[in-house]
Amino acid sequence: MLSPHEFATLMLLKDAPDPIDLDRADLEALLERQLVTLEQLAHGQQRPLITINGYSVLKAAARVR
Repeated sequence: MLSPHEFATLMLLKDAPDPIDLDRADLEALLERQLVTLEQLAHGQQRPLITINGYSVLKAAARVR
């Protein structure tokens, strides 16, 4: 189960057009759950991307009302 902070981080990643500053602990938790992966950029930095599993979590949460 995701904490509210982890879920919010996942939502921010989905909607952010540009790189954002994320809480490292939340990002690590999402990486461990394979909801996010890190893309290697050409200039040596990494960018978090939501995985298919991450999108599934967000989709399931949108159905719960």
